[in-house]
Amino acid sequence: MVDFTSALYLGLRHPSDSLGHWDALTHGRPAALREPPDANAVAADLAQLQGCEAGGLLPSTLHLFWDLFAILGQGNVVILRDAGAYPIARWGTDCARAMGARVRTFPHHDAVVLERLIDDAARQGITPIVVADGYCPRCGETAPVGAYARLAQRGGGYLVLDDTQALGILGEHPDRANPYGSGGGGSLRWHRTFGGHIITCSSLAKGFGVPVAVLAGEHRLIDRFRRESETRVHCSPPSAVVVRAARSALLANRSHGDALRRRLLHLVTRLRAQLIGAGLRPLGQLPFPVQTFLSANRRVAQLYEQLRRAGIHGLLTTTCQACGTGLTLVVTARHGLAEVERAGRAIARAAAGILEMNTSHAGTGYTMRRTGIS
Repeated sequence: MVDFTSALYLGLRHPSDSLGHWDALTHGRPAALREPPDANAVAADLAQLQGCEAGGLLPSTLHLFWDLFAILGQGNVVILRDAGAYPIARWGTDCARAMGARVRTFPHHDAVVLERLIDDAARQGITPIVVADGYCPRCGETAPVGAYARLAQRGGGYLVLDDTQALGILGEHPDRANPYGSGGGGSLRWHRTFGGHIITCSSLAKGFGVPVAVLAGEHRLIDRFRRESETRVHCSPPSAVVVRAARSALLANRSHGDALRRRLLHLVTRLRAQLIGAGLRPLGQLPFPVQTFLSANRRVAQLYEQLRRAGIHGLLTTTCQACGTGLTLVVTARHGLAEVERAGRAIARAAAGILEMNTSHAGTGYTMRRTGIS
């Protein structure tokens, strides 16, 4: 079996014998009373990696968003939510709405509509809180982070960026040869967009392979979150093991993260070339580890089933475009080139077989088209 369903993009696993010794998983106190050992230092390093002033660790992004929007939603504000925002961020804004906050949704990656909403809010003296994902795997595109940040700042509010997908993959100075950039610091580094009005909220469970979340932003905001957070009072903090794993991930990223990203880029680029050659169309220009392909004959479910029977496991996913269902393969740095090429050949054979089967029926007239990606 070849599995393309794991989101451990860099292949970091943190086995128990790599994390050293610990006296207890937890000290039994909430984070509001006492942080887990080394948690503050790890959070500070993660904030610096992203280009932010300060940070804090939480058990998950669900804990993070629950508190963050309850705090930011107070007063005369409106939460402006990108329609493509990840469900956990949406749940956080829905909780804020249940507590009385105003929440409005604008079309996915549409800075023009967002500008109009922010200008309307300004005329009414309302502060905007813009919410979006840094990278959307459902359409294969990065958000217009620079435009969102400028608009949020113009309205005197915040941009809240869920950067779970990009953290560990995207970084500084991207170019044609290295579209990921370097360092793995995420969307702010990739877009060269910084400021005290930007808040990043990220799980490390994908790029860095650690089930913990980091909130990063200006010192004042992080201090306020520490004071007002309810989950830091009523929920268990990240365990000592998780904090150690986060430290291990940061060390690995520093020592050989760019090498892992180069390997990952090579594998993804090879897969894209094979599937484009088979007549499938990838979503998006960026060779991100999550690769979704559309078939011109719309027989993606058949293609998925044939791959599954061939021992290649992918995903059937919905896109945030009007494209229906896509075949998604998630590539990691642990995949071998032989595995990627095997998957590419199997998909090409299956696609050709489906095309032949479909065109054998009168009136179908399907043709597969090749799409080049620059």
